[in-house]
Amino acid sequence: MSNPAPRKLLIQMSGAPGAGKSTMAMLLQRSISGLVIDHDIIRSTLLEDYGNIPFDQVASSAYRLQWAMADQAAKQWLNVIIDSVCNYQMVLDQGSALAERHGYEYWYVECRVKDVALLDERLRARNPMRSQRTGINCPPAGADTSGRGEDVLKKRMEGPCRPENNVIIVDTSTGSLDASLDGVLKRIQAP
Repeated sequence: MSNPAPRKLLIQMSGAPGAGKSTMAMLLQRSISGLVIDHDIIRSTLLEDYGNIPFDQVASSAYRLQWAMADQAAKQWLNVIIDSVCNYQMVLDQGSALAERHGYEYWYVECRVKDVALLDERLRARNPMRSQRTGINCPPAGADTSGRGEDVLKKRMEGPCRPENNVIIVDTSTGSLDASLDGVLKRIQAP
């Protein structure tokens, strides 16, 4: 009797800056032995190394690198966790297409905080990377500043871009993310 092939996972994180995506991604990584591909690390490194390139162009390059790294990890049969803001259908499409191409299960995990003041508090308390906000209305240097950060974030929080299936929404406003992790793992690991 042969054992079934182990399930492989591609988990796409989503949520506002400061909602706990990176923390949840690292918790998931430890639990499923996955590889976290952190968009902010890629983008911040590119900004530091190539400071004369416009922020939007660096962001575009960071997404291309993110997907190339995810594709390479999937070729190595590793569980993959994409830690990036997932505001556009194109990003969802890339994640689900990559999962399908490699025979992976696709999951979307959204970390959600409804209180903008709490997000602002978290953003101000963290040690930001070059590509990250330092507050709700404090975008990274060189980023597009059209529109107030609070208004943009509220709009995205009220109408996020989500796939139709395999969606897990985690309220990260209260309690420990460790407790939330248990619920996420139960959903992902259910037969």
